[in-house]
Amino acid sequence: MTLRSFIEDIGSPDRTIAVVNEDAAGPLEAMLTDAFDGQSINVDPDATVPSERQLAPEIATTLETGTDTAVLLENGTPVAASPLPELYDALLAINSDLFVTGARGIGEIDLPDVLSGLAETRLRLRGYPLAHKEKLLLIIVSRYIEQRAWAAGAGTLRSAFQHLSRLDDEIGTHDVYARLEATAVDIHVYGVDSAATVDLDVTVHTGTAAEYRDGWFVVYNPDEHVARSDASALEPAALVCLEVEPRVWDGFWTYDPDRVAAIDDYIAREL
Repeated sequence: MTLRSFIEDIGSPDRTIAVVNEDAAGPLEAMLTDAFDGQSINVDPDATVPSERQLAPEIATTLETGTDTAVLLENGTPVAASPLPELYDALLAINSDLFVTGARGIGEIDLPDVLSGLAETRLRLRGYPLAHKEKLLLIIVSRYIEQRAWAAGAGTLRSAFQHLSRLDDEIGTHDVYARLEATAVDIHVYGVDSAATVDLDVTVHTGTAAEYRDGWFVVYNPDEHVARSDASALEPAALVCLEVEPRVWDGFWTYDPDRVAAIDDYIAREL
């Protein structure tokens, strides 16, 4: 078992994002299309969405607002919906600097249902300057998982940075882990040493093997008593990626408890 094997185990569900309630194609739809350009997820304004009587209540409620809405379809079945303004605020209107500088910190991360619903989808995402928005999705999901751990205040969080110096160099990242440090979360950080000084109360794991150099993961596994909570913020989650080319990441994220537990166990044993 390797990090690569977890990625290879993820399939490619037939997922489409339909844009509905628009009188005409607008700039937000064009931005959404651009954000997923080259992915297996198609943004299709002409995709057919069933009548509201056939939809899950939360999806029907979102559509009833009359706001331009993105609906995530899996094999033609709606599984999530988010108003386009939510997607604009969470992804389309921002850049990674908000997270690097700490302008948008832990406790302020929103992951709209359509983006959250892309769990278990294998993605190949590019960083700047190859693309403007693709890597940002991974940063948002990483922060969202860290926020889950912070909200729970317990459990185990394992995070890989490739180079541990990012914990010092990126103010926003350091602030996130300083706030996590103040909780009872058992924090483990992974990466190439790079002569970095980690001034946080965390367990540091360093190495020079490929999974240290190329791995990007954030894995939250709650304590047993936390895992029984019904609150989504307290449920397990994991993002696993590998940098397969300079500034190109191959990976996925998941909320599946068994898959998260297997990833957590592998990292704990092997890294």
